[in-house]
Amino acid sequence: MLDDIEQVAAMNPNLSLDELNIVVEQKMKVANNLPAPDFCGLSPTQMASWLYSPFNELEWVTISTPEDLSTSPVMRYLELILDEAMQKDGSFKATTKGNLPTKLVRQASDELPKFAVSRHQMHISISEYCGSNEDKFNALHYSRVLAEIAGIIYRRSGRYHVKKTAQKQYQKKGINAFFIPMLEAATSQYNWGYLDGWDHDIDLRTFWLFMLWRLQSHGCVDQLIKEVATAFPDVLLDCSSEEYLSPSQLLGTLIESRFIDRFLEFWGFVTVERKRYFSEEHVPRKVEILPVLKQAFQFNIENQ
Repeated sequence: MLDDIEQVAAMNPNLSLDELNIVVEQKMKVANNLPAPDFCGLSPTQMASWLYSPFNELEWVTISTPEDLSTSPVMRYLELILDEAMQKDGSFKATTKGNLPTKLVRQASDELPKFAVSRHQMHISISEYCGSNEDKFNALHYSRVLAEIAGIIYRRSGRYHVKKTAQKQYQKKGINAFFIPMLEAATSQYNWGYLDGWDHDIDLRTFWLFMLWRLQSHGCVDQLIKEVATAFPDVLLDCSSEEYLSPSQLLGTLIESRFIDRFLEFWGFVTVERKRYFSEEHVPRKVEILPVLKQAFQFNIENQ
């Protein structure tokens, strides 16, 4: 770029500084709209939109509410919470610890066989999709926290309340009214490291749409990890403090835990087999893209 500008200046010695700035702006605009191999064909302009634009201003992707959300654990759990409240004039009693009541936890646990994730589940005692109480039921706890962040429910005086506006929305549109608000809360406000034991403050939310696009295109976890490391090499520097894992191994662990297991699977967007090893060699994990994901996200990448 600098060589090009020097050449323009040498060939046009009478250009004013303002005119030269216009030339620079034009050349930068062209460069920023060219596909970048490190971004898997996205241009810097497209990538900047996905990294920094507000949720409702994202370009090159259309985010829609699927008609049927019954296979999404997060949305189904929210529906159970709302139904419990609506049956009792808009609120229900929390436990003394401030959690969801045991009755609701049992109802949510019974939903597991209806979800695609049940095909690859671990033993019921360590499943994230059931538990004897909310503290032992990560997916349900995640849903309740999101509902609070999204401003759908709140806790006051030992009870969970559904906001009046949310009650009206639910009566009019059903659970579909809250898909976009819940998704926005999950990708912009919720702390993705909340449910895991890693101390690393690496905010993968910044890349969530890029990762979703790539995974939807090839369904390979290992390839996704390589693509993230290539597109955002500084992330590997943030992952360099772990004693027993290489930076790329730690990045992969965080992507699998925070993005795939506790975001995409919680939402019913994908299923993925548990980690497997064959003759002590790592077997790449393949992701199955589910209908809800295809219905929710339509990517329009012109460079593809």
